[in-house]
Amino acid sequence: MTEIAGAAAQDLWGSLKKSERMPVIFVGHGSPMNAIGDNEYRRSWQALGTQFGDKYAPPQLILCISAHWLTEGWWLTAMDRPKTIHDFGGFPRELFDQQYPAPGDAAAARAISQQVRQRASAPLGLDVDGWGLDHGTWPVLKPMFPGATIPVIQLSMDYSRAPEEHYALAGQLKALRERGVLIVGSGNIVHNLRQAQRGAAGNQAYDWALEFDQTTGGHLQQGNLDKLQHFLRLGQLAKMAHPTHEHYLPLLYAAGAVGAGEQPHFFNTNFQLGSISMRSVIWG
Repeated sequence: MTEIAGAAAQDLWGSLKKSERMPVIFVGHGSPMNAIGDNEYRRSWQALGTQFGDKYAPPQLILCISAHWLTEGWWLTAMDRPKTIHDFGGFPRELFDQQYPAPGDAAAARAISQQVRQRASAPLGLDVDGWGLDHGTWPVLKPMFPGATIPVIQLSMDYSRAPEEHYALAGQLKALRERGVLIVGSGNIVHNLRQAQRGAAGNQAYDWALEFDQTTGGHLQQGNLDKLQHFLRLGQLAKMAHPTHEHYLPLLYAAGAVGAGEQPHFFNTNFQLGSISMRSVIWG
């Protein structure tokens, strides 16, 4: 993205002012029940939120890339009041009663749509009334930022495109970090619900799940982020870790926005149900 001086820059960036660089986060979100359960995942998200205003400046805006908004082309939510979406079933009423009334920021969405380009150099699409905040977004952000005062925009993913295209688009998000935008990718490094184990068995991950998680964790630890986009080359191991890979793609958006030399810090490095890696990472 090109910096433009004076009034033109303000017009182009909308409400996003130059700021201290924001970190980048990838969160393994796991079960929607983590939003209301008193468990280590929810507590870690609460603890992370307390670091904003202490270790980190408060975000001006949160841009979340969730595993649960798949579209043709790439789109941004561009409404002032995004709805809380309960896009799941079979859970207790308490979970469906949850709301996260964070505002949107239509002006910022318009500015980002012009700065971040998809294929054929087209601007990102703007969704003014269709989507909102889905269960890859609000269950994670509500514990982090319970006041729901920071505007939130979601960026969709075009699942028909190759992982390399997702990673390339993510590289354009990097400049948003200098504009007070906290980028949050929300998915899971391993996500195979077909192999999920209930009860005590779920505490022990499958060997293939551990191998994929450790391989990916090694790339993250060593700073070999470019290798993440080529995960399908792992063949059957990748297919076991991700029968469909929408939960892996948000990792590419977080990693693509990482700057040179930034070190990862892991948290929640365990598994739910034996086949869902909760490994999460923050850079910056």
